[in-house]
Amino acid sequence: MTTLNTLWPLFDLRLATPRLELRPITDQDIPAAVAAARSGIHEAARNPFSTPWTELPDDELGPNMARWYWRCRGGFTPEDWTLLLGIWHEGQFIGCQDVGAKEFAVRKTVTTGSWLKQSVQGRGLGREMRAAVVLWAFDRLGAEVAESEAAAWNSASLGVSRSLGYELNGTTRRAWGTKVETLQHVRLTPETFNRPDWELQVEGHEAVARFLKVT
Repeated sequence: MTTLNTLWPLFDLRLATPRLELRPITDQDIPAAVAAARSGIHEAARNPFSTPWTELPDDELGPNMARWYWRCRGGFTPEDWTLLLGIWHEGQFIGCQDVGAKEFAVRKTVTTGSWLKQSVQGRGLGREMRAAVVLWAFDRLGAEVAESEAAAWNSASLGVSRSLGYELNGTTRRAWGTKVETLQHVRLTPETFNRPDWELQVEGHEAVARFLKVT
């Protein structure tokens, strides 16, 4: 019998760490994602996102987030993809971890980005969810490099990167809303990765690997 999950096998992917479950965001999850974002992600004076989506009014935030989730899903191909994983902690949606790639078959490189609602920040959950997608990328997809970036002032994000073994990889200047910020790039390889002392639990990977043509 053909089901939505057989047509779109990404929905069956599950990554589990000691405290978190990471799985693709479905349409049914969007209200919880919007509620988590509305609860607050960062201080008003410092927006960590180059596109200030968190500053939208409540009546615009939900549609904007939904469009982004649909756009990433609709544009998903083996040659150019962004996988948006919701983060669940103690049964509650608390944030999003994305992992993506362009020309992965040749470049073997993934990029990551994430957000967590403020009420759960400072507990090491950001490090745990980033470690989860890096473990999946290196050990299951065969990635050779993981890249990330953050505004140079974003010590929290760069601290997570540093703790996992990322190395500095140059800076650029980027439009940041109506301002300009210096962006710090970081780079991780399997050799420099500070692996966690726990094992990642993975479900549904084989179908995703076939979908991405990396088997």
